[in-house]
Amino acid sequence: MIIIGVAGGSGSGKTTFVRELAAALGHERALVIEQDCYYIDQSHRFDRDGGQVNFDHPESLDWPLLIEHLQCLRRGEAIQRPVYDFATHKRRQETVYVEPAQFVILDGILILVPEDLRREMNHKVFIDTREELRYRRRLKRDVAERGRTPEGVRAQFVAQVKPMHDQFVDPSREFADQVVCEEHDFSGEVKKAVELLLALKE
Repeated sequence: MIIIGVAGGSGSGKTTFVRELAAALGHERALVIEQDCYYIDQSHRFDRDGGQVNFDHPESLDWPLLIEHLQCLRRGEAIQRPVYDFATHKRRQETVYVEPAQFVILDGILILVPEDLRREMNHKVFIDTREELRYRRRLKRDVAERGRTPEGVRAQFVAQVKPMHDQFVDPSREFADQVVCEEHDFSGEVKKAVELLLALKE
């Protein structure tokens, strides 16, 4: 099994890169696991526009469970992946049954921060995108998909997202094996990643 981490700031284009990478590797042999599924329950501190909860800090995530699940998959064992509800900010009772695959792609802003998690990865990618574009994408997503107000999204970006990006996310690029600068077309970098990953399997 080859485990690939794809990191970068919120709204950097990670999901697009991951989708194209999974398609290039073949959906029948590529599994995508999102960092966002592993948030801890902080609903008691959350209001509609963010409240005191900082979802961009490493301590907001259940890293031990994610690492345990990666190790299970590497051993050929299936996992029960958690489901996080962004409307209530609670982990749902139901889980998703996930079987191992040849390639496991991790998608998340903070996945290159924990050293224990980095050790599980065979290849690490960082998507480098300018702040203005990342903010516009996050604003559109949070208003349309997560019931937020533009004012609340802006306040959270200034108070939490940007400081956490500067403190944790951006410095984690130093651990990347491949840094992808912002592009509208990821095809060249995806092809490069696939070639590197196939070489690792040989």
